[in-house]
Amino acid sequence: MHPVASFAAFAAFACVVSCSDDATSLSRSGTRSGAGTSSGVSSGAPSTSSGGSSSGAGSSGTGSAAEICVATINDFRLSLGLAPYARWTETESCADGEATTDASTNRPHGAFGKCQEFGQNECPGRPGPAEKMIPECLKDMWGEGPGGGHYEQMASKKYTKVACGFGTAANGEIWALQNFR
Repeated sequence: MHPVASFAAFAAFACVVSCSDDATSLSRSGTRSGAGTSSGVSSGAPSTSSGGSSSGAGSSGTGSAAEICVATINDFRLSLGLAPYARWTETESCADGEATTDASTNRPHGAFGKCQEFGQNECPGRPGPAEKMIPECLKDMWGEGPGGGHYEQMASKKYTKVACGFGTAANGEIWALQNFR
């Protein structure tokens, strides 16, 4: 099989497993840069939080990026009467690593599965800081509505927890992902 065809087949599979974004569909910058070195953005996640939006952080933009991420997702879930996802703090540093890898390779979901997640959404290449970009990206995903891959993961009843990870590309853009399990 031709390498491009092989990658296309893998990418189609990965999108079914994780979600359906590409490097530009959820990017606000409108431009894509090449791969380069990157460094992670700390999620600021305390390892003692057990879940939900218990931190008091919500889409209002207070708290760490990870707290805002989980609380924003749970705010959307609440609008449907769904139980909140627990904050999956044990894998937030791993999720940061996945986001950093994806930012450095300019490839959404390139590191998917390394944190034992079952599903993943990703916000590729947005202007930072992470605490400011994550509510907007999650709102865009939720706005896909039923049938949209990102929305379906955020509104899923099969997952119980979410870990949010953040990485910074060489050009300063923030990559954020949400791992579901």
